[in-house]
Amino acid sequence: MHRLTRWQQTRYQAGLTLIALFVLIPLWGIVYLAFDGGVKGWPTTFRVWPEQFTLAVFARMWEKPAQGMPFLALLRNSLIVSAGAALASVALGASMAYAFARYRFPGRRWGLFGLLLGVLLPPVALMVPLYLLLSAMGIRTTLFGLTVVYTSFAMPFCIWNMRAAFQAVALELEESAFLDGASPWTAFWRITLPLALPAIAVAGLIAFLIGYSEFAMGWLFVDKAQNVTLAMAISGMIQSSYLDSWANLAALALMMSLPVVVIFLGAQRYLIDRLLLGPVES
Repeated sequence: MHRLTRWQQTRYQAGLTLIALFVLIPLWGIVYLAFDGGVKGWPTTFRVWPEQFTLAVFARMWEKPAQGMPFLALLRNSLIVSAGAALASVALGASMAYAFARYRFPGRRWGLFGLLLGVLLPPVALMVPLYLLLSAMGIRTTLFGLTVVYTSFAMPFCIWNMRAAFQAVALELEESAFLDGASPWTAFWRITLPLALPAIAVAGLIAFLIGYSEFAMGWLFVDKAQNVTLAMAISGMIQSSYLDSWANLAALALMMSLPVVVIFLGAQRYLIDRLLLGPVES
């Protein structure tokens, strides 16, 4: 193994330190703003520590952060649409991903190309079709309609990700199950799916984040405050006179990020366990 010289180690560590500071300093700026009760309007200076340390900003954001809605109501809407989009993308996309991974059929390449195009297209390109479709179905201004919108954004990526995961599972494992009398559904459910589960969980997590953090398209499909999500509330705060202090925005952003951090930490431990211990059931 090649050993680095002291000068090389110094250069690498200095470079990594600069990268870490580039990422951490803006994050710390949000943290200190959220705890600083002395900030009025726009922050004009960067401080290492809050000038007036307080938790009152979080209490204010907990009661009515935006749109006249309490934080828990906004969080509920965000979790409904993002979790719904993640579950729908994984559940509906798994069969299609498996078909593209295991079978050869007419139009397969064009289907994969269409899915890739769906991944590369910006969400705004789907705005008019989704608006017309959901309006015709009568669900455009509902949380269910918003879930459908975010599912359409996330599903192409999920299908491509799960297809790669299914392809990574050795076909010989399924063939061995067929020799033992297993049906195609049994082989898929008890062998292929458990082995691909870590990658599927990653796809579901990314689909969740797409629905949890999107706000620009969401305003087109919401016409009342009861259906506003946290990401949309933060966007609305920036554009309204309610933002009398950027400490409010920083506090709400931190509160919004906490559920995602908890979910990620839980999923991270689960994924590591699945990768190390192996998921095939006997």
